[in-house]
Amino acid sequence: MPSGRWQARYRVDEIWRAAPTTYRTKGDADAFLAATRADFERGTWVPPERGNIGLRTYARQWLDDKPNLRPRSREQHEINLRLHINPVLGDTDLSKITPGMVRTWRATMLGAKKPGSATVAKCYRLLHAILATAVEDELIPRNPCVVKGASTERTPERPVATIEQVYAIADAIGPSTRALVLSATFTSLRIGELRALRRDRLDVLHRTVQVVEQYQELSDRTLVLGPPKTDAGVRTVAIPQAIIPDVEAHLSTYSAPGPEGLVFCGTLGQPLHGKTFYRNWNKATAAAGMPGFHFHDLRHTGNTLAAATGASTKELMNRMGQASPRVALIYQHATRERDVAIASALSRQIAKGASRSSRRKRTAVISEVAAPA
Repeated sequence: MPSGRWQARYRVDEIWRAAPTTYRTKGDADAFLAATRADFERGTWVPPERGNIGLRTYARQWLDDKPNLRPRSREQHEINLRLHINPVLGDTDLSKITPGMVRTWRATMLGAKKPGSATVAKCYRLLHAILATAVEDELIPRNPCVVKGASTERTPERPVATIEQVYAIADAIGPSTRALVLSATFTSLRIGELRALRRDRLDVLHRTVQVVEQYQELSDRTLVLGPPKTDAGVRTVAIPQAIIPDVEAHLSTYSAPGPEGLVFCGTLGQPLHGKTFYRNWNKATAAAGMPGFHFHDLRHTGNTLAAATGASTKELMNRMGQASPRVALIYQHATRERDVAIASALSRQIAKGASRSSRRKRTAVISEVAAPA
């Protein structure tokens, strides 16, 4: 071409078709034609015009075709499409989205101050899922999301509080939500599961709590009641005896009345809303000398303590409500690392003790030799 780039064309049913882009070298253009020929031979070739639908339009239909998507997940997908995907790729036809475009889009987000790397991974997973469906619909021949490792979230390590720090927060936050803090830590329930907990799901006598539903809070503060995140989230969790007195005191004073009354609720027995609670939470963590400590970090703390007891992977999965062993293995791995650190500290103490013992023995021998007959 006059620009110095190369254009690749091929003929199907006496109709000449051009590649969706031009190429820097003749070899690159030949590679496209070879791949197209291979698609013909495999029977996977897709007429390019099938993919002449914008990503924005297709993504909207993709969401509409998922009626069982959880409200919070749907909202998060919509936010990521609106803020991070559609502004760059939304007006591009599916057939014209290339691996290079996806790679550049992701790299640009990672190079900016916002969003964070975790959000970039979420956006990439969403785009990959949408385009994978487009492949299934035979709109495009292959998924252009081919960046290795791009779907993996690398979130920073969450802080782990000591038991003393957990009680410091519980003391600072006040009696009406003290039991909520202790329960979030030592039963490893999620905030949404605690919000939806009813009296008839809590068995103080046998020290168990049944988790069967949760509240999800949307960005407009609407609370949506639904099942736990996964089937594994439906579970029965044992409550440590040590916090039973706090739970009993809370039930008798602050919980809504009746068997279906909420255990942790607002002043009128309504579900606990985040705005008021988190305002009090921030004050309590600051008073306890732990500013920036998140409520979800209580669950992380409880999971770490549970792993430290020597619980098996399956036991941790059941307690945490996790369908995959991956998270449980992370906690066990962290516990093993801590155990190695403890063993190393013990080794240093042993070495010091053995050294002192050796010196005492040498001193005793010298004294015995030097003593007069």
